[in-house]
Amino acid sequence: MAVAAMMLVGCVSSGRQTAMVAPTQPPVALAAAPAPKPVFVAPKPKPPVGMLASLEALAQGFDGRVGIAVTSIDKGWSLDVHGDERLPQQSVSKLWVALTVLDFRDQGRLTLDDPVTVTREDLTLFHQPIAAMIKGDGYKTTVGDLLIRALTTSDNTANDRLLRYVGGPDAVRETIQRKHLGNIRFGPGERVLQSQTAGLEWKPQYAFGNSFTRARALLPVSARLKAFQDYVADPPDGAAPAAIAGALARLKKGELLSADSTRWLISTMEESKTGRRRLRGAVPPGWEFGHKTGTGQDLAGHTAGFNDVGILTAPDGHSYTLAVMIGDTPRPILERQAFMQQVLATVVAYHQD
Repeated sequence: MAVAAMMLVGCVSSGRQTAMVAPTQPPVALAAAPAPKPVFVAPKPKPPVGMLASLEALAQGFDGRVGIAVTSIDKGWSLDVHGDERLPQQSVSKLWVALTVLDFRDQGRLTLDDPVTVTREDLTLFHQPIAAMIKGDGYKTTVGDLLIRALTTSDNTANDRLLRYVGGPDAVRETIQRKHLGNIRFGPGERVLQSQTAGLEWKPQYAFGNSFTRARALLPVSARLKAFQDYVADPPDGAAPAAIAGALARLKKGELLSADSTRWLISTMEESKTGRRRLRGAVPPGWEFGHKTGTGQDLAGHTAGFNDVGILTAPDGHSYTLAVMIGDTPRPILERQAFMQQVLATVVAYHQD
């Protein structure tokens, strides 16, 4: 019986289970994250001390809406006075037609030797010396010839014929947008732009003789003044001087066109025959300057757009881009020219310092 009792106790004891406790693991030490390396930020290039103040003084001393922008291509600095204000370009906008034509060339969509015929139906307004070359069956020429005429003599008909050749204003606007040129508008073309500025609607007969001038003179002064002021306040071809100077800097650095097209455009700008007493009037001997001018209509002693923009290269090879735009002014032409020359002379003086 004792044996049975012991067996019973043994059975009871073996029926109990003891909970097993897992051994405690020591905590794993996490490696400290490496400290971030400091990012080196190069200091922003600064223009010469005093240069901005000099240009501001020039702008403040001139009676008119003005914008000035200067960029040093080699040193990387830029400065401006009212450089973000959108001002009328007028024929400065021929640069963007040329850029579009040469971009098409780089894409293989045209060549400078492509034949083009200019007829009387292509005539526009104001300055168009090519008109004298149009005979009965038109003037047969090339894309390259029209481009040279548009850039060096600011021929309006040559420019508008190229504009239609590449697909119209929308094609130029697409180029400006695709190349990220910034605050630069492109207008509706010479015919519509000048008609709207005068308070007229374009008619084909305005291209001949003095039909446009007569039609404009018949308008009430109030209608002309309103159209003129509306244009100056919000020009459909308006652009900021800083954007133009920046675009020219990118052109010079080869960022907008192929190397060959870049050389072609800049060398053609250097052959410009317009605006000899604007910026070019202060270019010292040994310096190079390629540029494009623009001039708007006059009314009541004011001019809507009197401009010069370009690329200035010193004898040591350093280059600058300049954009000087007078959006509206009552000052006479000689004073406008002197103002522009003072701007360029300031850039030259600080370069030599």
